[in-house]
Order: sequence, then structure tokens, then C-alpha cells
Amino acid sequence: MRAGTDDPWTKVLEPRPGARLRLFCFPFAGGGASVFRAWPQELPGSVEVVAVQPPGRESRFREEPFRRIEPMADAATAALAPRLERPFAFFGHSMGAILAFEVARRLRRRGLPQPRHLFVSGRSAPRVELSDPPIHDLPREEFFAELRRFSGTPEEVLRNRELLELVEPLLRADFSVSETYRYRPDAEPLAVPLTALGGAEDPEVAPEHLAPWREETTGPFQEHLLPGGHFFLAERRGEVLAIVGRELGPYLA
Repeated sequence: MRAGTDDPWTKVLEPRPGARLRLFCFPFAGGGASVFRAWPQELPGSVEVVAVQPPGRESRFREEPFRRIEPMADAATAALAPRLERPFAFFGHSMGAILAFEVARRLRRRGLPQPRHLFVSGRSAPRVELSDPPIHDLPREEFFAELRRFSGTPEEVLRNRELLELVEPLLRADFSVSETYRYRPDAEPLAVPLTALGGAEDPEVAPEHLAPWREETTGPFQEHLLPGGHFFLAERRGEVLAIVGRELGPYLA
């Protein structure tokens, strides 16, 4: 996978032809490849960071976004399958955590390579049913009010009505992907090391809802609770990347 690839699904943030491992990063609702733009500078040089770019955002703004996880995960799996010629790992936050998890399961069903490590961040385990009422189909003003509660949409966007209305369709679609997700167990869990990360003050993910991620793998499991809310990913980026770098260490030697 070279810089300048015409595959719209993947963005190599800093090409590293000699990298020992690729880290595919799946964004949260409303987010895109730029969420991870600073990651290459804070991870070992032997890691090549590849951001996953679903339709409807940034360079794919004019494309129709997905509203359900099944077709989204199917399309992402098909796009990533030819790009797994070297060792790789997955990292996903919130909606991206479920997408990364479902892509890993689809790769296994197809007999394709599995990630050396799966990092799931800011998302309750798949077996945990979401208790909050969905917001993706709320009337506009109520939907915008809920976005403010999440504290994930930049304040400059929330204050700019024109810009907020521009990104509204993508946000509604992504929230629909996340909120309509229903877990379907496979015959067996994954067999990869899995690390779950959460924010101690996250109003969306209770700390006790991270532990059930353990049931999704027969491999080693770790759980990390960091200070911060739902977007501790940005607030505590250094700590998150320290965990990622440490867990990937054995594959980089």
C-alpha cells in the first residue's frame, strides 16, 4: 500500500515502507482519517498508521454514508482484504471500535489474516445492550442538543449553524450505525490479543461495560480506564498511544 493509493477507504498518514506492522485506525461517529493525523509522530517508527475512511466524510464527503453496520463492515472488509500482506493491528474508537471488531470477525470467516492485536476504545462490549435512547432520528434541535451533551463535536461546529447543518447527515448516519448495532455471536470468539480502553467519566460507557470485551477473544485481554470523558482519545492521546506502543512492542522486535 503506497502513498497516493487510489483506494478511498485507506489513508496512509506517513508512508513507512520498511514498517514491520500496520495499524489500521477506525474513527468515531462523525470522524475521519484526520482524527489520527498526529499518531505517526507518537508511535514507533516501525509502525505505519493507516486511517480507515468510510464514505460521507472528509475526502469522501460527497458519498452516501452507511446507516447500518452490516454493509459498512462488509465494504470495509473487502477494501482492507488486499492490504494485509504484512502484520497489522486494528484500533477503533466508539463506532470505530465496533467496526474494527466486526471487520476482524469477517476476516476470520473468510480465512484471511487476523490482526496481531485489537484495540477497542470508548465503546461498551458488543454483548452489552445500549441503555440510552437513540438520538439519530430525533428532530433537529433535539439532535443538536444531544451532540452538545456528547462533547465530541467541536465547539466551533456547534456554534456555526451552517456548518452544523452541513455535517448533520453524516452524524445522523454514523449514530444510526452505532445505535442500531445488534450483536450476533459467532461459533467461536476471536483468538487475538484484545485491549479495551475507556474514560473514567464517560457518560456513554460505564466502566463495568468494558470488562465483557474479554468474552470476545480466547487471547490475552487487558483493560485500561483513563481519566476523561467519551473523547479521552484526544484528551489523553499520549497515554493512549503509550498503551498502544507498549502492546505492539513484541511484534516490532
